Amino acid sequence: MINNIKDVIINNIVNSIINKTFDSSVKIVKTSNKDNKFNHLKKDASYLLYIHIPFCDNLCPFCTFHKYKYDEKKAVKYFENLRKEIHILKNYDIKIDSIYIGGGSPLIHEEEIIKTLKLLKNIFKVEDISCETDPNHIKPTTINNLKGLVKRLSIGIQSFDNDILKELSRFDRFGDKDTLINKIKKIQGILPITNLDLIFNLPNQTKKSLKNDIKIAKELNVEQITTYPLMSSNLNSKFINRFELNKNKENFYNIICDMLEDYHMNNMWSFSKECEEKLNDEYVSTYNEYIGLGSGGFSYLDGNLFVNSYDLDNYENLLNIKKDSTIAKSTFTKKQMIQYYFLCTLFSGSFNIKKYERLFNINLEKYLKKEIFLLKKLDFIYIENEVIYLTKKGKYLLIVVMANFYSKMDKVRAIFKNKIIV
Repeated sequence: MINNIKDVIINNIVNSIINKTFDSSVKIVKTSNKDNKFNHLKKDASYLLYIHIPFCDNLCPFCTFHKYKYDEKKAVKYFENLRKEIHILKNYDIKIDSIYIGGGSPLIHEEEIIKTLKLLKNIFKVEDISCETDPNHIKPTTINNLKGLVKRLSIGIQSFDNDILKELSRFDRFGDKDTLINKIKKIQGILPITNLDLIFNLPNQTKKSLKNDIKIAKELNVEQITTYPLMSSNLNSKFINRFELNKNKENFYNIICDMLEDYHMNNMWSFSKECEEKLNDEYVSTYNEYIGLGSGGFSYLDGNLFVNSYDLDNYENLLNIKKDSTIAKSTFTKKQMIQYYFLCTLFSGSFNIKKYERLFNINLEKYLKKEIFLLKKLDFIYIENEVIYLTKKGKYLLIVVMANFYSKMDKVRAIFKNKIIV
């Protein structure tokens, strides 16, 4: 009981620090006509390219990402505009190392996504392309058409528990446990890497249910398993508030780590059978800077967080007039940039002190003296050979902090959802 109280106090202290840091750092302001995210690109740098497809057949009540109910006419027009934005980026002649396509459900219009993938491959010559999908768009014929275009396919399963699937409004939309298992079996092995997304700490989820989810995922022999905690914000509060709060998050996370100890930990909630197979689902932990294309996409460039237009008509107009879809940004101070890099990089499991001292020309342990002292004092990190590592307690803390960070990003999404900034 004492340990539980101590953990609650520790988590509250650290989350309070993260909340204050986020609120002081991320101050979204409307951009002027002269502001352009592409002007912050560096010729000698390599980037991850994130592309957002904001359409779903079904709008799941727990999901807080930017999305619209699927309309074929709007989707076709959107893909046309997206390819226009890709051509705009091409003109800046920069290097793209990796591409991540998220949503929404990117495979919602097979012909359009394949056209877009072929364009990306042709322009940027990238092999490392990851793409998300829901279970309704993984027919073997579709996945076969992605061969040579997509390296990693990430399927949003969330759970194999039929009762939970019903609570998530996914049972009727995507099928029961056996339907999901059969769908995955039919496509496994077609592409180099298949990832299954699962959520833990769901309403009414039990240890038995969670263990069964992990067991089934491992038996399906997929190359990667990603296990997100359920994230809550104002955007899904109506769904969350229908249920009693599940207080087993840390216990569940330890179960996941124990059951997947024979896998390689890519970051604090992602596990691969082989180290080189890892999916850059949390690209902020492996790329210092990234470019976001598409409606609602985020870019982090040169100490600026840029936000693309959420409104589809405005997105198109900006591309035609301004040659950039950015509508808002937040500019970080040097201290805020270092804190952001520190948090995101540590989420991968380690932080090379010397590398970041060279990047920022600082003494890290002096610059982040308070943060590092607190993390060491509370036994969240330890330092060996100029590298910061997470303890077991620290790994759990980082999933709490990162979930909190994404919930804070939902606050940014809410601004645009409510059209405070168009």
